[in-house]
Amino acid sequence: MNEPPKKYPLVILGFDAGDPRLLWKWAEDGTLPVVRDLLQRGCWGCTAGPELISEHGMWVTLTSGVSRGRHGYYYHRQLVPGTYRLAPARGRDLEVDPLWRRLGDRAEVAVIDVPDIAAPHPQPGIQLSEWATHYPYFPPSAHPPTLVDRARRVFGPQMVIHEKPVSSQQDDRVIFERLRTRIEKKAALCSRLLEEGEFDLIYIVFGECHTGGHQLWKYLPEAHGPRAASASSELTEGIRRLYQATDEAMGGILRQAGDEANVFVISSVGMKSQYPAAGLGEAFCRQLGYQAEPSASNARALGPMALLRRGVPRGLRDWSSRLLPRATQERWISDKFELGTDWDRTVAFCIPSYYTSFLRVNLQGREPRGIVRPGADYEGVLDRLEHDLQLLIDPVTSKPAVQYLARSTDLFGGGPPETLPDLFAEWAEADHFMERVVHPRAELRQRPCEFHRDSDHSRRGFVAAAGPLIRGRGDLGELSPLDLAPTFLRLLNAAPAPDLPGRPHPGILGE
Repeated sequence: MNEPPKKYPLVILGFDAGDPRLLWKWAEDGTLPVVRDLLQRGCWGCTAGPELISEHGMWVTLTSGVSRGRHGYYYHRQLVPGTYRLAPARGRDLEVDPLWRRLGDRAEVAVIDVPDIAAPHPQPGIQLSEWATHYPYFPPSAHPPTLVDRARRVFGPQMVIHEKPVSSQQDDRVIFERLRTRIEKKAALCSRLLEEGEFDLIYIVFGECHTGGHQLWKYLPEAHGPRAASASSELTEGIRRLYQATDEAMGGILRQAGDEANVFVISSVGMKSQYPAAGLGEAFCRQLGYQAEPSASNARALGPMALLRRGVPRGLRDWSSRLLPRATQERWISDKFELGTDWDRTVAFCIPSYYTSFLRVNLQGREPRGIVRPGADYEGVLDRLEHDLQLLIDPVTSKPAVQYLARSTDLFGGGPPETLPDLFAEWAEADHFMERVVHPRAELRQRPCEFHRDSDHSRRGFVAAAGPLIRGRGDLGELSPLDLAPTFLRLLNAAPAPDLPGRPHPGILGE
């Protein structure tokens, strides 16, 4: 009689926005012994490719194996298809199942704080969502529902820690200490919960290096060199200490999981020096004639409150806006966007965003008042947009102001996208705010926005893996994040997933 195959637990631990360069550097020098052990015992690589065109949506892809081209999530505020309205977008709202849903009742799972996933679903094991994530959009939820109260008893009051883009060193010390304390509390919570069963899948993500990475980036010597030396060692070492505390917490989880676990440490995206370019994308479209100013009737339709806001100084306006409920702020942003353009004369427009610019052609049959015909005209507009963007120069460096351009059709195939932008424009990495960029026909200017921080995300993530069934060794180079979920499912003895675009990674499995 054939015995069933031996089951090895799978442990996936996430450094949310853990930068690959820092993870490798600090693993090699001994700061991160858990990551170093995986590198020595197993294999590693860098996730790259079309899916990493945006930080938003990466955890959806990593945990489901579904491409961004299908789930359509690229930013926290997106254009509502078939309208000129903007609405908040969240991974939880997508009809995308995380990989553990495919396991059904065959496996016990422990899923804690994986970002942007669907709400917990009845399944053997435990699921805790939005408890200590980088930016919790929803109240904590769990399966079983009583787990939220149990978490509160172990962890204490929930600690929601937001970035403070404009901050003093004292502000940053307080945020750093709160983040470090939250890692310790999260580690204790995970330890207690993992004592309650033998799990086939453990998937836990730590968000503190994401929040802390942004908050403390200005002090990081690896990013700013001598400029960071003026701060105290507590701050210049702040990001490293948060990585170190996370690594230690992961070590405790792995000791509980046992020596026969197959282990992955992954990050969603990396980090880089960059200030917001919120005003440059819109200025580009308007000043170069792609996006038309509104008619007088549309300007009046903005209403008296919007007209009053136009007369208030920008600084006071930004400060007062932050006091309003988030829903009110989002409604104003959407109203300004929809009513602030003459769509009947607009060829292309920019969807409001802080960093990467999302450009969309005003396409007939897709947009309500589209004027660009599909086919050659559509492609011609994209050609012109790319050409004009490539002509933009940052006068501070005398180098191109845009470092990467990509069309959705090239990244994900198919025709003009229904949800995604037509063109992604990634502004150049820089340690200064690009207040002004120049084009042969225009000078584009922007002011600092309310979210004036000095960092954004790179198009690289991190993977390290080791364990009894992980036979790959050494550097695997670049990996597609689409291959990770199928690899996880293979290690869990789940049925193949032909509906997913990725496949189990042969380099990881040694096949």
